Amino acid sequence: MVKRGLKLTKEQLYSINKASLKDAIIIFGGGCTGEIVSPEGLIFTNHHCGYDVLAMASTMDHNYLHDGFYAGTRAEEIPAEGLTVQFLLRIEDVTKEVLDSLKGLTGMDRIQRQQKVIMSINSRFSDTAQSIEARVSSLFKGNQFLVFTYQRYKDIRLVGAPPESIGKFGGDTDNWEWPRHTGDFSIFRVYTNASGKPSKYALDNIPLKPKWYLPVSIKGLKDGDYAMIYGYPGGTNRYESSFGVKQKIDIDNPTLVKLRDMRLKYMFEEMKKDPVVRLQLAPSYASIANYWKFYDGESKQLIKYGIYDQKKLAEEKFMTWAKGKPEYENIFTDWAKAYDAWRPYSKNRVYMNEGIYGSPLVELAASLLQLENALVSTKATAADAKKAVDAANSYRKSFLSEENKISDQNILAAVTKMYYEDIPQDQHPTGFYNNLRNQYGDLKDEATYKKFAADVFSKTIIFDDAKWNEFIAHPDANVLQQDPAFSFASTFTKNYTSKYSPYLQQFNAKNNELGRLYLKGIMQMDTVKAKKMYPDATFTMRVSFGNVKSYNPRDAVHYNYVTTAKGVLEKYVPGDYEFDLPAKAVELMKKKDFGQYADKNLKDLVVGFITTNDITGGNSGSPVINGNGELIGLAFDGNYEALSHKIAFDKDLNRTICVDIRYVLWCIDKLGVAQNIIKELKIMK
Repeated sequence: MVKRGLKLTKEQLYSINKASLKDAIIIFGGGCTGEIVSPEGLIFTNHHCGYDVLAMASTMDHNYLHDGFYAGTRAEEIPAEGLTVQFLLRIEDVTKEVLDSLKGLTGMDRIQRQQKVIMSINSRFSDTAQSIEARVSSLFKGNQFLVFTYQRYKDIRLVGAPPESIGKFGGDTDNWEWPRHTGDFSIFRVYTNASGKPSKYALDNIPLKPKWYLPVSIKGLKDGDYAMIYGYPGGTNRYESSFGVKQKIDIDNPTLVKLRDMRLKYMFEEMKKDPVVRLQLAPSYASIANYWKFYDGESKQLIKYGIYDQKKLAEEKFMTWAKGKPEYENIFTDWAKAYDAWRPYSKNRVYMNEGIYGSPLVELAASLLQLENALVSTKATAADAKKAVDAANSYRKSFLSEENKISDQNILAAVTKMYYEDIPQDQHPTGFYNNLRNQYGDLKDEATYKKFAADVFSKTIIFDDAKWNEFIAHPDANVLQQDPAFSFASTFTKNYTSKYSPYLQQFNAKNNELGRLYLKGIMQMDTVKAKKMYPDATFTMRVSFGNVKSYNPRDAVHYNYVTTAKGVLEKYVPGDYEFDLPAKAVELMKKKDFGQYADKNLKDLVVGFITTNDITGGNSGSPVINGNGELIGLAFDGNYEALSHKIAFDKDLNRTICVDIRYVLWCIDKLGVAQNIIKELKIMK
C-alpha cells in the first residue's frame, strides 16, 4: 500500500485500542456502507442507499425524491424510522474454537453443530444493554472463523439528498456503465442520548461525537493516484467450482433475468402513466432493475472470458495433486453427483423466488402460511394465533401502501403462464393447471391467465377491508384456505417445500462440504500462494487498495479516468425519465459556475472517476480515500466489462465507478444552497 502511495501508518488504518480510520466507516442500513465526515456525526452514503428513506418521507406536496432535500437546521432533519447504522468495535479469530468442536463431523451434522457453536460465540461477545452485537463470519468456505463485534445506533436522520434527476441520472441505461455522470449521494446524521450512548429516537438526543471522521479533499486527482476503499462488500464466490459457473450460465442467471425483465416491464408501464405510481413503485423498481442488469452482464462476461474453462484447468491440476490423498481425491466425483441430483429442480427454485413471489400480493399471501399453521396446529396456543394475526395485519398495512394492483395483476398472470411453459410438468403443483384449464380456458392462451389473475385480485379478502377486518376479528382457517390469493400462494409454496426443498438442503450441505475441502486442499497444495489468498466477501469490513486509472475496454477504445459537467450536459434530455436535470443545474453548468469545486486543470467540474479497486454489492456508499486518509469520492458501481467480478476478478478491466466529492459538495453548496452542511466539514484544499 505504501508503494502505491499510502501515507498513513498501520495503526491509523486499524487499531483496537486507539481511534483509527476504521472507526469512521459504518454499516449503513442492511446492505450499504457509509462514512462519518464531521465531528457532529454527519454521514455520507449513496443516493440509492438512502432511496427508501427519501421515498417514504416524500409526498406529492413535498416530493423530496423529485425535488431533493436539505435540512437548514438540526430541527429540520427527518427521522429515518427503522434505519440503523453499525460501527465495528473489534475483530477476533475464533477458528480453533469452532474447528475443534467440529472434528469428525460431516454433512448436516457438521452444519448443525457449527450453527450451535457460532450462536454460543455470538452470545458471549454480545451485550444487548450496550447495543453491542457480535456475528461470527465463516471465511474461506468454513476454514477460518472471525467474530466481528459491532455497536448499533438507532436514531438516524435524513439531512440531505439531491433531486432524483441528479442522484439517479442515467437510470437503468447507464447502470453498470462507464462513462457515468450520476450524483449518487445522500446525507444522514447519527444521534445518541446525552451520554453519547445508542438510543431510540428522542427529541433531546444529540449528534454523535465520533472517534474518527474523514476530512474531505477538493485538491483533485490525476491518473495513477493512490485510492483506497473501506467498506462492507456483501458477497463474492471467487473459489466457485466449474460446476457452479456452468449452473449460473446455463440456468440460474438466464431464468432470473427473464423473470425480472417481465416484472420491470409491467411496473414501468404503470410508472410512466402516473407520477403518484412512479413515486410509489420507485424503491422496488430500482432494487429489481439493479441486479437484473448485473446478472445479465455477469453471464456474458463469464462466457466471454472463458471462466468455466479456467476453473476446469485449475481443478485438473488439483486432482493430479490429490491422487492418493483420501481426504481430497474423490471431491470432484462427489461434486458432479451432487450437481446432477440438484440440477433438474434448480430452475423451479429460481421461479419461486423471482417469479411466484415476484408478485407482491402472492408474497404477502405466502406469509399467511404462518397464520394458517397457528390456526390449525394442535401445538399452537391462543397467544401464537394472536401473534400471527397481528403480524399478518401489520404486513397487510405496509403492503397496501406500496401495492399497485394493475402491475401486480399483470405479473401474476404472466408468471403463472411462464411457470407452466418453463417448468417440467411433473414438477407442477398437482391438479393446479388442470383446474385452471377447466375454469378459465386453453393453457396456451394468454387470456386464460389474465382471467385467472383478475379473479384472484377481485375476490381476495386482502383488498377488501370489511372482509379482512371480519377475518382478523374471527380468524378462521377455512376462510383463509378458500381465499384465491392464499390458495395460489399455498399451492405453489407447499409443492416446492414438500417436494424440492429437501433436494436443495441436501445439495447445499454437500456443496458446502466439498467447497470447504477443496479450498483446504488448495491451501495445502500451494502454501506460498495460500499466504496471499484473501477470503470471499461476507459483508464484513474489508479494505481494497488500487489507483485512479483510465482503461481500454476493447480495440481502439479508450476511457478517460474522469467524467465532467460537460458530459452531463451532453447527455441531458429535457423531460426524459432517465436523463432530465433540474433547470438550476443546467443553468449553473452552462455558466460554469463551479466555485472552489472546479478542477483547475480541466477548467470543468469533475463528476465521476474510476479506480482499480475491488468492490462488490454492499460497498455502495463506501468512501474512496487518498493516500493521506482524505475523502475524494463515494464508490457506487462497477463497469460492465468486469461484471464477472463476483466469481472472477479481472485486474486489467475491473473498475470501480465513484462520484467525485467535488461534485457532491457542488450539489450541496451551489445547487442545494446548504452552506450549513459545507461549514460542518473539514475541507482540505
